[in-house]
Amino acid sequence: MLALRTALGRCLAGPVRGGAAVLGSARGGDGAACSPFIQTARCYARPVRRKRKDIPSHLDDLPPTMLKKDYANVPIINSVDDVVKRLLSLEMASQKEKMKIKTQQLVEKVRRSPNDSGSFEVQVAILTAKIRTYEEHFQRHPKDKSNRRRMLMAIDCRKKLLAYLRRVRYDTFENTCKQLNIQYTLPPLHRKRITKRWLVKKAFCRKVFEEVRKLKAPERLKQRREWQARARAAKEKQAQCEGTPV
Repeated sequence: MLALRTALGRCLAGPVRGGAAVLGSARGGDGAACSPFIQTARCYARPVRRKRKDIPSHLDDLPPTMLKKDYANVPIINSVDDVVKRLLSLEMASQKEKMKIKTQQLVEKVRRSPNDSGSFEVQVAILTAKIRTYEEHFQRHPKDKSNRRRMLMAIDCRKKLLAYLRRVRYDTFENTCKQLNIQYTLPPLHRKRITKRWLVKKAFCRKVFEEVRKLKAPERLKQRREWQARARAAKEKQAQCEGTPV
């Protein structure tokens, strides 16, 4: 450690002439060369900080003067000072407290009764607020894999709840999607993992089917002409039977 300090001090001091440490240029002589440490320090450049984009949030529609959830129903809140109100408002609140207000607003839109806190519609509203928060988080931190896994689990759970509501209570399902602004897409009837082998096999089968169809085209044309001749003969026979008197 002592040797490192000594070497660093010599680099900072520059060349020694006549027992005196000279940093820039020697006194009464030509300019001395700068030490490597100072040259590196001069060439050092700070990295350019990128400006963060203003990402729209689903919490922007909350008014900043609204009180927090825990203090909204306190009876003495109207008699306190304006500074205290500002401290207890959403202007000074964290994102977690804003999320409580937003979740409560979404639940109020779809709940069946004032005491409803566990129906399928309420669960869908709570999951919707979480999913939208995760989506905003990934716009700033796209490599957060643990939260991405939680978001996919929440999306899967909400999809199951909506599928059950669509199957059992379709009017409630429509109202929930409309109030929460959810675009529900129907799942495919047959789910199969698409692989390269499956694509090659499908292309080969289609090619074989087209070749067989070309080979059977003359035979099908011959059969079609025979059917048309039979139908024409049956029509003529029926017309003759209708025209002859009994």
